[in-house]
Amino acid sequence: MAHEAELPPVLRPLRERCAEAALFLDYDGTLAPIVADPAGARPVPGVRELLARLGARLDLVAVVSGRPVRYLSEALGTPPGVVLSGLYGMEEVGRDGELRRDTGAQRWRPVVAEAVAVLAGSAPPGVEIEPKGLSVTLHWRRSPGSEGWARAAADALCARTGLVPQSGRMALELRPPVHVDKGTVVARLGLGRAVVACFGDDLGDLPAFAAVAELGRSGATIARVAVADAESPPEVAAAADVVVEGPEAAVALIERIAAD
Repeated sequence: MAHEAELPPVLRPLRERCAEAALFLDYDGTLAPIVADPAGARPVPGVRELLARLGARLDLVAVVSGRPVRYLSEALGTPPGVVLSGLYGMEEVGRDGELRRDTGAQRWRPVVAEAVAVLAGSAPPGVEIEPKGLSVTLHWRRSPGSEGWARAAADALCARTGLVPQSGRMALELRPPVHVDKGTVVARLGLGRAVVACFGDDLGDLPAFAAVAELGRSGATIARVAVADAESPPEVAAAADVVVEGPEAAVALIERIAAD
């Protein structure tokens, strides 16, 4: 098969058994480079077209991200056959185009709005407060010295409101205490697929890797790909079967999966 030798052996079943395969992809740090301004993160060139080809080839393709679905739709379009799962699975656009939100998380929307107001009114210069509707993220990439403030502010809000923290790259997300994460998305959508693979770069992707491993113990052929760089948490690479350097290399590898 063309390009087969270029794929690591653990990923070849995605091509050989594509009609039975599910592929889960993170966004930031995997399909798009990490940037100082989170609003400016754009996918590697060609990703939209690549997702459309994957959606036509594989049984299931899902982009599973901490971003809201609206952001993912603006950045990636709506490739046919591709599920967009946002806010760690709290909202999702399925292949039917319908938007669904986790009902347990919905009642926390006013609490999140209150947290956004508190953080926006007290954040030091350089700390970005990113409201996401059902969650809010504090970014200190532009002001590394403000990490202590961000963590203390997050701890105080979590203690007062019941929101829970989710660690990211130079960021901390406050989200509702619902049992929904990238792992539950992979477990739900990957169930019954003979081949399951996942690409991710951050601590939030570890539950997805764990869910892939559990599907493997149930009989699926699996692969976990870590997209690493100098600031990547070492736990992600340690949990992976394949490690690539940065989103450009990740997208090049995914291109080989989609190649005719």
